Amino acid sequence: MNLEQAMQERRSIRGFTKDPVSQELLQDIIALANRAPSSMNTQPWHLHVLTGEPLERVRQGNTDRMLDGTPPSRDIEEYAAYEGEHRARQIEIAVQLFEAMGIERHDKERRQDWVMRGFRQFDAPVSIVVCFDRALLDNTIAHFDTGAMTYGLVLAAWAKGLGAVINGQGIMQSPVVREVANIPEDQIILTCVALGWPDDAFVANSVVSRRRPIENTTRFLGFND
Repeated sequence: MNLEQAMQERRSIRGFTKDPVSQELLQDIIALANRAPSSMNTQPWHLHVLTGEPLERVRQGNTDRMLDGTPPSRDIEEYAAYEGEHRARQIEIAVQLFEAMGIERHDKERRQDWVMRGFRQFDAPVSIVVCFDRALLDNTIAHFDTGAMTYGLVLAAWAKGLGAVINGQGIMQSPVVREVANIPEDQIILTCVALGWPDDAFVANSVVSRRRPIENTTRFLGFND
């Protein structure tokens, strides 16, 4: 798969088979993502790759805390509520997913189950917890750099035949993740990536989010001078 094909075809995968992913393949994917650019080559990221029993403990801890009403606890600031066109696009992808899954608006049980899937890391066989150096917490370029590396992860996974979804829900109970994965206090937990072999029978995997045309996002200056 060439780069253009991977970028055009990649989509978020939220349903996985139970097939394991080898450490060797994950190392190849991470080595590719590790080529991401960073400000002055600072490379602020750290990755903690979970599978098996540790990942099950994170799933259970996240689920238990969310169901008993424990408020979310992240290392980073709470997400601001989306408004205007950003809220509209957030709703649009939710509608696409629910329509694909046949989840009706009034079906509270299935809607709740969908939410809990996110806290369970979408039942993926692998979760990559993405962190960066706490010393750079107030340096917003470190967030940007770590985001670039995270996109590299999902793109490299896709090119290798794997699926992935960047999943902020998976670290909403960050103390659970930190304890189970033994993540040092000098690292900030930013997000996680649920990763595995796509389940072709999981219909939501066919959903492709709609993108704005570049005319809505991009200006060209000086080209007609």
